[in-house]
Amino acid sequence: MDAVRTFLENQSLFALFLTIALGYLIGEINIKGVALGSGAVLFVGLAIGAFAPKSAPPPLLGTLGLLLFLYGIGIQYGAQFFHGLTSREGVKANIAACVGVIVSGLVSCGFIHFGIKLADALGMFAGSGTSTASLQVAIASMKNNDAAVAYSISYPFGVAGPILFIYMLNVALKVKIQKPPAKLLQTAEIALRNASFFGLKLSELSSRIPSGVVIAAVRRAHHNQLPTADFTLRADDVLLATATERRLLDETTALCGELQPGRIASHREDLDYIRVFASNRSVVGMALGDLRFPDGVNCAIAHVRRGDADMVSTPDLILEAGDRVGLLVNRAHQTTMRAFFGDSIKGTADLSFICLGIGAAVGLLVGAIPLPMPGLGAFSLGLAALLLVALCLGKARRNGPFVWVMPLSANLVLRNLGLTIFLAQVGISCGPKFVATVGSAGPILLIYGVITLLVLVAVTAVFCLWIFKLPFDTSIGVICGATGNPAILAFANRIAPTDQPDIMYAMIFPSMTIVKVLFVQIAISLAAG
Repeated sequence: MDAVRTFLENQSLFALFLTIALGYLIGEINIKGVALGSGAVLFVGLAIGAFAPKSAPPPLLGTLGLLLFLYGIGIQYGAQFFHGLTSREGVKANIAACVGVIVSGLVSCGFIHFGIKLADALGMFAGSGTSTASLQVAIASMKNNDAAVAYSISYPFGVAGPILFIYMLNVALKVKIQKPPAKLLQTAEIALRNASFFGLKLSELSSRIPSGVVIAAVRRAHHNQLPTADFTLRADDVLLATATERRLLDETTALCGELQPGRIASHREDLDYIRVFASNRSVVGMALGDLRFPDGVNCAIAHVRRGDADMVSTPDLILEAGDRVGLLVNRAHQTTMRAFFGDSIKGTADLSFICLGIGAAVGLLVGAIPLPMPGLGAFSLGLAALLLVALCLGKARRNGPFVWVMPLSANLVLRNLGLTIFLAQVGISCGPKFVATVGSAGPILLIYGVITLLVLVAVTAVFCLWIFKLPFDTSIGVICGATGNPAILAFANRIAPTDQPDIMYAMIFPSMTIVKVLFVQIAISLAAG
């Protein structure tokens, strides 16, 4: 065993990738429908770190992994983040997380009455909430490293505890969330029979049919044609309606006339359907309504397929690199339109490293700026600022020649690789600290840290599920954001395979980082006063 330990300590990269391999292997083990997934990498890292204390890779490697993860999350969910801040659900989520964080902070400080020092109390609070920014503030404000001991004791359970809590919550509530089926484009060819629609312009018809239905083409006088907003409808026009829900098409058919399948699809001499990849940088990041096709080309976008989902064509839909765009165009212009969009499969994995470098550098710069608080000193946001910058860039999508968005496939690879490296590095580095401190002077601090963490997750869950009655997948996303560590989010995505955990994490994590930092600053200021 000594030879194995020595080898691991001399080959830190080997230890890192061994941790990743074993972690994912264990993470695939399914117990009653639940598996740890990438979260198991952390636990394997703790074990390897305890066995070979000097095998941890440099901390910078873990920070790089976390940076890639947070940047990818921000870029993908920027638009949803800012929408959520103004939505009723988003306000409730932030209130629930804020109450949970503040109550857990008060509980940790309450242990001072049981003989715990303020530094240990704040270290437990920071570790239970896995908030490195809070620890940095405590160390800087108190001008010593005392808080780091309690932080190192509480941190591992601050990661493992919420995972166990979410698992038990899921078991107790017996929630079964299936991965939502991918949205597929549905079409219907409808002969216009409703006399009240005769003479209407297409723009007027669009306001009367169900929202989510788009008229992609019209057949009149034995010719298929692309309708414009001022196109005037006549009796017996055949409308090609598209939507991602069959129910909407059925409602449109009942409203407009009757189905006549094949009238448009079987005649392609005027318009044909092709699918192209969006890879040309001149179209990526542009709204469909802002695209200007080459002169003389009569073309319409029928739908856009992103990842596993189809989206109907709307003027405000923004193209991303790797999108597959369904076009209705004359065969004579197909080559021109392929060149216009780029049509390269490389676009599904292509990302601008210039934009990645600029975005990450700006985020790190903002995170390093000390923010003054009157009477409380100054603090910096660290990587939470990088997430905020990424969210802003994700909402902007594009500024001039800079395309901030990246293909979904590339984004998933980037952030999952970053998360995995971060979990492995943190697990290995925390292993020896955890064993040493708990084995000597840490049992009571560990117990208090567990109580602090349980208060945080329990109060947040109660507010989300029972007071605000938020959906389960939204609620566990809020818990992930309130506790902060990406490992918790990785496990939550296994329990609830929807976008909500990721969206809530992106929404809650930056704001709760600020709340945690302010709580530490205020607690130290009050104690000094």
